Amino acid sequence: MLEEVHVRHFALIDEAWIEFGSGLTVLTGETGAGKTALVGALKLLLGERADSGMVRSGAAEAVVEGRFRMDGAEVVARRRLTADGRSRCTLDGSMATVGELARVLGPLVDLHGQHEHQALLTPGRHVGYLDRHIGDEAAGALERYRGAREAHHAAESDLDRLTAELADAERRSDYLRFVLEEIAAVDPAPGEDEELEKRLPALIHAEKLAEAARAANAAARGEGGAVDAIASALGVLQRVEGLDDALDVLARRLASASAELEDIGAEMRAYADGLEHDPGALDDVQSRLAALSGLKKKYGPSLELVFAARDDATERLAAVETGDAKIARARERVEMTRSELVGAAEKLVAVRHTETDSFTDALATAIEGLNMAGARFEVAFDELDFDSWGPDGPERVEFLFAPAEGEPARPLARIASGGEISRVMLALKSALGGADDVPVLVFDEVDAGIGGVTGLAVGARLAGLAGDRQVLVVTHLPQVAAYATHHLVVHKETVEGRTVTTVEPVDGDERVAEIARMLSGSDTDASLAHAEELLAQASGAGSGTSR
Repeated sequence: MLEEVHVRHFALIDEAWIEFGSGLTVLTGETGAGKTALVGALKLLLGERADSGMVRSGAAEAVVEGRFRMDGAEVVARRRLTADGRSRCTLDGSMATVGELARVLGPLVDLHGQHEHQALLTPGRHVGYLDRHIGDEAAGALERYRGAREAHHAAESDLDRLTAELADAERRSDYLRFVLEEIAAVDPAPGEDEELEKRLPALIHAEKLAEAARAANAAARGEGGAVDAIASALGVLQRVEGLDDALDVLARRLASASAELEDIGAEMRAYADGLEHDPGALDDVQSRLAALSGLKKKYGPSLELVFAARDDATERLAAVETGDAKIARARERVEMTRSELVGAAEKLVAVRHTETDSFTDALATAIEGLNMAGARFEVAFDELDFDSWGPDGPERVEFLFAPAEGEPARPLARIASGGEISRVMLALKSALGGADDVPVLVFDEVDAGIGGVTGLAVGARLAGLAGDRQVLVVTHLPQVAAYATHHLVVHKETVEGRTVTTVEPVDGDERVAEIARMLSGSDTDASLAHAEELLAQASGAGSGTSR
């Protein structure tokens, strides 16, 4: 339940602390005093959109705080709104988002105002009211229907995708075959281009390289070359071999160098003899590189991407060959899910139609207690084309209402009287009382367009709703206010040249005076007596009101 609200610098409210109790609480006051502003402050706590215009003129920020009790635990919410439009939220002292406020506190409070009346006049909302009356059976049937509808739409989407892919593959099949043929004609091997690039310099400069290798070999191993010079040096050293170990080490190194130089010379000769001087071989390599380069330019820029293009073309052509079978299976899936959807829809329709009479009977009983004897409700079901089935079912559901006996039932949207609309909304809440477990109900101007005996009936009904939950009502009707368990009066006064709204609880004589003001605008003896009589009448009806 809502236990306390603190409002500062919000609209006309400078600062107000309001404590709430269980049962029925009414907020009354003269027109323009700021009653609706308090409802607007509560909406901020519930996560509704903020507007910088809500900040009291001259103030830097507006603050709304609320203390709630849910499941035995206390929850404190706070929302700040700065004059430049920035909003800050906290839950139990920790930073929160507006979405978190709505998620945590939204399920605690059901707020009804003029825009809720408009929702009642929207046929698209009616099926939801009916399902809430039916309860778990309708919720389960609707969940199964929505699941089947989602599965059917997914199957249709899959079929559409496969059909489009097959059509695209068929349009491209000639090109795909050309891709495979073109790559197959070259028949590249992995890494082949790199190997050919390595061979190319030797083929281009074969003659020059061979001449250099032979000349180097001659300089090393020819007559008077390096090998001969080293041999002469070794001969000199051999004549003093054994006289000094250090010189012997150098001699051995020189002998090793001589052998190495012999090997190098032989390898240079073999290199020169092994070079290809055939211009045809060069042409072959260059032609092969050109062919590979053509593939890479078209499908690359690397051979790996050429191979990827080949694999993709192969897969797409295979898809063309197997596409008809895939589409056949997809069509079977569409038909199966359609059958499942139709079955789920039939069960949902059956649940709703079976419980319609109990719903309209409950509404009729509730509206009769609101001084509309003879009024009746009907529920119209219009079957939709399969392609028009929506998330709420295969039928359009609309409430029809006849305000008096003998009158034809018409759509709620054609009811001209605001008072009738208000009472229909209240009757709907009464009929759904067992289905709705929201602990706090807030009604803003639910009594618009009604008065007199009807006002007493509305007050009694609101008091009845407050029997097992907390009900807050902003009202201008003394007949409604008389049924309250707690009565708060919103005053507007001028302080230091500024208009200020205050909220004060009233009881005893102060409450009698407020009821008298609501009755006649003054607290004359006659109006006070009338107020006493009205309070006694409400108390005698078992409202549990306090004086």
